[in-house]
Amino acid sequence: MRFTVTKPVRNLGVKVVYAVIRGLDNHMEKPEWKAFRAQRLGELGQQYAALDYHADARLEGYHILHDRAGVKRRKNIPSAENLIRMLRKHGTLPTINPVVDIYNLLSVESRLCIAAHDLSRIEGDVTVKLPKGTERYIPMGQSEHVPLDAHEYYYCDQADDVLCRLELHQCNKTVVTAETSDILLILEGHDDTPDTFLEETARELVNTIVRYCGGVGMVYNAKTES
Repeated sequence: MRFTVTKPVRNLGVKVVYAVIRGLDNHMEKPEWKAFRAQRLGELGQQYAALDYHADARLEGYHILHDRAGVKRRKNIPSAENLIRMLRKHGTLPTINPVVDIYNLLSVESRLCIAAHDLSRIEGDVTVKLPKGTERYIPMGQSEHVPLDAHEYYYCDQADDVLCRLELHQCNKTVVTAETSDILLILEGHDDTPDTFLEETARELVNTIVRYCGGVGMVYNAKTES
């Protein structure tokens, strides 16, 4: 699988590191993981109790991406910031399944926007691009196509199915379930995200998932369209 960021999207400041893990078991939730997750969420809740979202360069960088893409800030909160807001409000995060719970925790911890997709449902290569008008987008939890905004960037497979709108909204097609055994992980950064930090976080994410769910994983840098 090739993973490419087109020039117009890269020029907005979008950076992408991705990882592939094959052969994992997303059924089991080990007691040591549950204990670690609860403790770490508690620590992060305290750490972020007085967080100023817009003064944090790592979070504000996503809003700047949205500004450049012509996306309204109020209605499009970056996924990492949204998770932190949820943690501050409720003191915890919802439990979905091991893979999702792990990447949500790492997203809160790193303040990077992270997504996971069922690799078996992705058709061909993945491209981050501005839409041509032929793409199909069915958001997670919905059953009907939703029109795309021409100025926003999207993650698409070769079947022209949108996997994710910006770094915000994933699709139904590739949702990770308990039956998922092969995954694509996407970590999105911006101009204020050091490349080394993106790569280190991706490796930590892969190692954590493999530790608790098994499988074999590798980390890659997305290519910029030549």
